[in-house]
Amino acid sequence: MANESGSKISAVLFDYGMVLSDVPEAADWRLLERVLDVEEEAFQAAYWKYRDAYDRGALSAQTYWEIVARDLNKPIDAAILRALIDADTVVWTQPNPVMMEWAASLNRSGMKTGILSNIGDAMESGVLGRFPALAEFTHHTFSHRLGIAKPDAAIYRHAVEGLGVPVEEILFVDDREENIRAARVAGMVAVQYIGHAAFVEEMQGMGLGWLLVV
Repeated sequence: MANESGSKISAVLFDYGMVLSDVPEAADWRLLERVLDVEEEAFQAAYWKYRDAYDRGALSAQTYWEIVARDLNKPIDAAILRALIDADTVVWTQPNPVMMEWAASLNRSGMKTGILSNIGDAMESGVLGRFPALAEFTHHTFSHRLGIAKPDAAIYRHAVEGLGVPVEEILFVDDREENIRAARVAGMVAVQYIGHAAFVEEMQGMGLGWLLVV
């Protein structure tokens, strides 16, 4: 699809976290911490220490949470594991309504859409379970399935192949600067999402505002 100036975008590729989803609620983090009965600082340190390995699929959800619990000197059984996975899903499934609706409008228009997300196995299941509309996207690239994660160049190639359009005709939206840089190196058009007003302004400044009214 091209505007009058000839700018052509054939697909929009979305990051999930902090783009299609919104900033996690503090209350949801507290619920997750209460499952293991630990304080915020200690929990956050253990949570993020192994998160990259979980997102890359080097750790399953079970192994990830067992290691987190071990670091915090907390016991874990099947019931606690289930509670952790469920609470973790809640943390990362606060929707960003305006971006969810834009993605839905692109899907209705026939524009190809994709998701490129660093995400673990149980998180993928939880996100897709809570947001069935994400199944309408043309293609999903989830890091844990591939054993690679953004900003690795290979994961961008996978997304391009899945969308089936020229790389220069893909608009990529992500909240992290390093992921935006990697997308541009790969040949995509890329816009960082750090808030909706700034995103709209950037899109308009790049001559892509026409995409927002699809």
